[in-house]
Amino acid sequence: MKSAIIIGAGPAGLMAAEVLANAGVTVDVYDAMPSAGRKFLMAGKSGLNLTHAEAFDAFVGRYGAQRAWVRPWLAAFDAAALRDWARGLGVETFVGSSGRIFPAEMKAAPLLRAWLHRLRAAGVRFHMRHRWLGWEGDALVFDNGVKVGDGGTAVILALGGGSWAKLGSDGTWVPRLQARGVEVANLRPANCGFDVDWSPHFRDKFAGQPVKTVVASFAGQQRQGEFVIACDGVEGGLIYVFSAALRDALEATGEAVLSLDLAPGKSLERLTQEIAHPRGARSMASHLQSRAGITGVKAGLLRECASKEDYADPARLAAAIKALPLRLVAPRPLDEAISSAGGVRAEALDSTLMLAALPGVFCAGEMLDWEAPTGGYLLTACFASGRAAGQGALAWLQSRRMATVR
Repeated sequence: MKSAIIIGAGPAGLMAAEVLANAGVTVDVYDAMPSAGRKFLMAGKSGLNLTHAEAFDAFVGRYGAQRAWVRPWLAAFDAAALRDWARGLGVETFVGSSGRIFPAEMKAAPLLRAWLHRLRAAGVRFHMRHRWLGWEGDALVFDNGVKVGDGGTAVILALGGGSWAKLGSDGTWVPRLQARGVEVANLRPANCGFDVDWSPHFRDKFAGQPVKTVVASFAGQQRQGEFVIACDGVEGGLIYVFSAALRDALEATGEAVLSLDLAPGKSLERLTQEIAHPRGARSMASHLQSRAGITGVKAGLLRECASKEDYADPARLAAAIKALPLRLVAPRPLDEAISSAGGVRAEALDSTLMLAALPGVFCAGEMLDWEAPTGGYLLTACFASGRAAGQGALAWLQSRRMATVR
């Protein structure tokens, strides 16, 4: 009887379990948490963004330097295939105005419940509250003393990255794999916020407030959106778009300055003219509100980041409004990030996602060394890599069986 052990009951692990169980393999899934899909459920709290409807080449391009590695998984299980799969679970999806794809109910729980029901019906066995500690010989060892597996059992590790440790992705697997000769890139925050040295006055007045309709620019990229002022810095969708480039710049040079256009609807020339208009007895704050539309948190940001000399010169002040330098100090801690970069390097795996140093052991999901922005790309690659690892494990089991027969 062919058997497989999967450690990690997130989307990647569950997808691998489905592939194997459907092929008649006996599958046991182990997870440290009390229930499956903890981070998946958290991702769906504000609307589960499953995938994205953009053209395939553009979709693959979202994976940056690792797009060539990720491409085959996505080609075999793309956004359309993911929607069909969800429909098979009784979950219809729709394309939002931004191209993001959501379940009709916008929630993760109904999909996860239906999926777990189908997996159990296919014979998949779940073992919760089993924290993996590593190996003793060929056996996998857990914190409760359980030891399972042997050299003939396929193993799929789908242990997540290093963010949201309380949901199970704590990165404690890294030294265990490194001790077995597996090359692992350091785990780093991705889709994260950044620290800024706010003045106490600005922090107390504006922390928690959204900064809406601005254009941010960094390293040749430009995007319009919004973000949130946090007590220690900035966070939110517009910041996450640039987070990989900002993080890399901070690591390389110790500096990253995000440029903000606080008045994207006005040209620099028009803005200069408006600010140069005589303000009479009005305060500068009132003048900027009436002539430039700069008020509230935007006015606070301008005061925080522009100089006294800027305020003394209409042309300089207009230039500051159109390209306000926001100096970032450091990424927020890894555990606060939406996802993580780094992980098991592509060079440590073959094309089936099997570890070269550990035959019969496969890896999938966020523990692999790829990253992507939010927008459905993270989940899609987790599903697709889980499917690829499941197929790889199945092929390995079949090859061993054929060798035994011969």
